[in-house]
Amino acid sequence: MPDTRDTALRLRQFNRFYTRRLGLLEPTHLQSPFSLAEVRVLYELGHRERPTASDIAAALSMDEGYLSRLLRRLRQHGLVRARTVSHDGRRRWLALTAQGRKAFQSLSGRATDSVLSLIEHLTAPEQQELVSAVSSVEALLEAAPVERSAPLAHTVELRPPGPGDLGWVVMRHGELYDQEYGWNEEFERLVAGIVGGFATGPAAPMQQCWIATLASRRAGSVFLMPGPEPDVGRLRLLLVEPWARGQGVGSALIDACIGAARAAGCRQLTLWTNDVLTAARRLYERAGFRLVHSERHQSFGKWLVGQTWNLDL
Repeated sequence: MPDTRDTALRLRQFNRFYTRRLGLLEPTHLQSPFSLAEVRVLYELGHRERPTASDIAAALSMDEGYLSRLLRRLRQHGLVRARTVSHDGRRRWLALTAQGRKAFQSLSGRATDSVLSLIEHLTAPEQQELVSAVSSVEALLEAAPVERSAPLAHTVELRPPGPGDLGWVVMRHGELYDQEYGWNEEFERLVAGIVGGFATGPAAPMQQCWIATLASRRAGSVFLMPGPEPDVGRLRLLLVEPWARGQGVGSALIDACIGAARAAGCRQLTLWTNDVLTAARRLYERAGFRLVHSERHQSFGKWLVGQTWNLDL
């Protein structure tokens, strides 16, 4: 059994291997004019709604002075624009310009191709094993306490969906599951069908949605919908933004769903997920769900192991 120091040394060895294989130590990233730090800033701007420089600095744990220099260079290249917040002239919202979005999409495609070159020789079972291993690493490290330069200034808030929220749920599911798991448009169509059924269904105790926010920014979502039997509810479409993970968003959403199912008189809450979603499965286990069925299936362009989890209420 390795001790903690041995584990740290082994992880450092892996970091050296991975950064070398992806060329992350080169002066510019992905054969572009930009450094890795600049590409990370473009990524955050491409995945956030009206962020400020402070939001970006906090998400990347980056010194604000250093970030200011990066943003100045990106503005000089015509990739980023800033707009003063109407109710607070001291703050400015940042966004990618049309040229910036084009540059980011090109970089995103190159990043995917770079990783594809690493794994294209692997068989489908080997790729599945790799994804499961990466998911396990992410879940274990997310669960560990993280030192921060300052305590979190915001708490998780839950609200019903408002204008644009349901479209955001579909869009972010499609984007995130493509980026993190390589799932194709079949998954986004599934999500769109679920959300469409919710939107057109009658308001009812067993038909609810919660949007989680941190600092007034969308951070996650979950749905409570009718299950296979009249007194069984179904938890669906749990989502937590990458920047908001480890801050209690997922647990708050699951707790809200459980509480509403109990209030609606459900005897059981059920959900369906896939084994590669390790972080989500840990949240379900902590909330008291138990795995009752597993089945291998081919969906979303991948071979996956689907799982049904139940919670007796």
